[in-house]
Amino acid sequence: QVQLVESGGGLVQPGGSLRLSCAASGFSLDYYTIGWFRQAPGKEREGVSCIASSDGRTYFADSVKGRFTISRDNAKITVYLQMDSLKPEDTAVYYCAAHLGGELKVMEIFDLDEYDYWGQGTQVTVSS
Repeated sequence: QVQLVESGGGLVQPGGSLRLSCAASGFSLDYYTIGWFRQAPGKEREGVSCIASSDGRTYFADSVKGRFTISRDNAKITVYLQMDSLKPEDTAVYYCAAHLGGELKVMEIFDLDEYDYWGQGTQVTVSS
């Protein structure tokens, strides 16, 4: 049974950092693409970052480029989202998701419908 469990959220001041973790079970990270998404109150869920299964390539939304990094530990079957220079507009529930199967096209990487499994989410609040 595939499971994704996020952790690491919390309250942080503007300019601060958090590291989110997505612990996966039931599959090997070699054969999946893992994405991070977020949803702020009253807004649609949006893509934040993605790491490709085939070659480890990473993708970022323009709003987080230069501030967020994504990495994975295949031995621990875990994907990390390092978030630096956080802004109040980064406040949201953050979800990780897994895409089953072949490599996603660039236009598909933040398409919610392309992801088969989702975690329960972790709250990130950026406020002074």
